[in-house]
Amino acid sequence: MARDEAGLSRREKMAILRRAADRVSTLILSTDLPEVDILIERNKLRALCEELFPGREDLFEMIYESRFDRLREQFGKDRPAKPSGP
Repeated sequence: MARDEAGLSRREKMAILRRAADRVSTLILSTDLPEVDILIERNKLRALCEELFPGREDLFEMIYESRFDRLREQFGKDRPAKPSGP
């Protein structure tokens, strides 16, 4: 199995990315985090995707962006845009 300079195989990198994406999905589905915090986590996942798969920026767009948009549309419409507080 081919490994990159960090010693990770493609399968291992995909598993890391999948776990991180599942975390973002859980945040959308199961928390009351404001939309801005969800967007921060989505951007962190985008950066991780670019780090694990350099030159494949399209990967995030193809797989995850529409998935998160659908989840937000179905389950997160009433989420506050900004954190509420004092």
